[in-house]
Amino acid sequence: MSGTSEGPTPAADLIGPAVTESNSQSSHRTGPPPYSSAFCAAPLAMAVVDREGLVTGANPALAELLGTAPEELAGSLAADLVDLASDTRTWHAYREVLRGRQARLRCTRRLKHPDGHSLWAQVTVAPLPGEEPGGVLLSIVDISAHRELQDRLRHLQMHDPVTRLPNRTLFFERLSAALEAESYEESGTTGRIGLCYLDLDGFKAINDTLGHRVGDELLAAVAERLTCCAEEAGYGRSSPPLVARLGGDEFALLVEDSTGTEQLAELAESVLGALRAPFDLSGRRLSLSASIGVVERHAAGTTPTALMQAADTTLYWAKSDGKDRWTLFDPERNAHLMTRQALAATLRPAIERGEFALEYQPLVSMEDGRLRGVEALIRWNHPQFGVLAPNRFIGLAEEDGSIVPLGRWILATACRQARDWQAAHPDEPPIFVSVNVAVRQVWDSDLVADVARVLDETGLAPHLLQLELTESAVMGSAGRPLQVLQALSDMGVRIAIDDFGTGYSNLAYLSRLPVSVLKLDGSFVRGFQYESEDSASMPPNPADEVVVEAMIQLAHRLGLTVTAECVETLSQASRLRRIGCDTGQGWLYSRPVPPDRISELLGVRV
Repeated sequence: MSGTSEGPTPAADLIGPAVTESNSQSSHRTGPPPYSSAFCAAPLAMAVVDREGLVTGANPALAELLGTAPEELAGSLAADLVDLASDTRTWHAYREVLRGRQARLRCTRRLKHPDGHSLWAQVTVAPLPGEEPGGVLLSIVDISAHRELQDRLRHLQMHDPVTRLPNRTLFFERLSAALEAESYEESGTTGRIGLCYLDLDGFKAINDTLGHRVGDELLAAVAERLTCCAEEAGYGRSSPPLVARLGGDEFALLVEDSTGTEQLAELAESVLGALRAPFDLSGRRLSLSASIGVVERHAAGTTPTALMQAADTTLYWAKSDGKDRWTLFDPERNAHLMTRQALAATLRPAIERGEFALEYQPLVSMEDGRLRGVEALIRWNHPQFGVLAPNRFIGLAEEDGSIVPLGRWILATACRQARDWQAAHPDEPPIFVSVNVAVRQVWDSDLVADVARVLDETGLAPHLLQLELTESAVMGSAGRPLQVLQALSDMGVRIAIDDFGTGYSNLAYLSRLPVSVLKLDGSFVRGFQYESEDSASMPPNPADEVVVEAMIQLAHRLGLTVTAECVETLSQASRLRRIGCDTGQGWLYSRPVPPDRISELLGVRV
């Protein structure tokens, strides 16, 4: 068949060979096949297409569907009529059906009617019946009503019923699409994405006191203001930021093709300003504010989960910093938070794995410069973060209670080490070991029993163990803490108040507490830092020396010894010795060192 046609071929010739009837008389009948009239009268839009893809005949239903006359369709390319060449996969499948290599093609197409409206059609292409088929049958079903129903259902599924904004599902769908490489590569866009994640401050109180109906009205009013902010921000751009309600009183504004943090900052400021204006709802005048977490970054390498985690973290910072504000995501702050969480999660297993070690800092007699004791200081040999000082993890241990097993390990290790030094140097006066004790150890464990057991197991004399508690933990103690301290003192263990002078400084308690030692906070000693008293540029402060001397004299009158922390210079040591301080601790004598270095200091002047 040539590529042109003078007119429509009779339906009898389109359908194929006549079907043999069962009646013998009918078997001699010639003419149109018995179903040719059905082809013409069928409400289903159909056309016969030859192997070259040309329409050889079409029924009136197809002509009506396409808004043309049946005779005008003959000779047309079927693929053009129903847009089969618009994508490679469909075009290939269509050609395979024409060649007899594929049994059927079914696809959905959006067709344009000459009167201007569009319709959705389900297109089916299948070989014509017969032993030697000469073409294929093209059939089209108008599924516009079905698609419209699907679209309505999808809209309901993807939008929040209260605010009519896109909901969480649609938001993540859009976010995922925006982060796909095809969305920003070779498209002339910035390749960046921004997000304002906000939470309404005080909404729960309004919802609880005025009811959910008022709460829903307020959410709808908030949604309107956010939409206005997004439209203003998107003026002159291809599309404004997407505004979505993620649930409860949480909303998000997604900025695709972001130009940088300044754009996000301006959007966040406009949102805060819009929400600060009072709302008039049902005769009530309501006020509220919002906290906003702002994240802006390259889309490449970012995932929806990572972006939302950063936004959620930043929103938490905004609320913690005082609410009614926006906060920009800070990678360093987040890294510190993630490190803190990672440390908290691995603290207890680290104790079991033996990742902790003790170093010891000398406590030196101010009178003769000889070693009198050491303070045990814990270090965490973390497999990922390296050696960590106690200020990185002790607070975490106190929060989750792991300070109790960790404290037991410190106590046992320090006492065992002190006993080893004593055994290795029998000719030297034994030195005491000072161990820090957290308040939670006093409340959450039987500290007295733990100390008694360790002393018994190691053979260390009780007077060679000193337990340090902070001033804030000791001052005002009553009940169990005071009973514990008294029991330990009765056992012969020395009790020291650490960082004295920074907390309550309630000196009246000193006469009633079983305390042996005051450790002056380093802030007092730093006032002695100048190397010479005749320094004209930075003269010493006489008041510091007067205060420290008064505290030392009071402690001596109460039968207590005094240790000065943070001694770093000879001048400081000289002045502390002159006013009667008993022992010193600081870098002048030694930094915290491993146990073998302490052995080298025994019997020598430090």
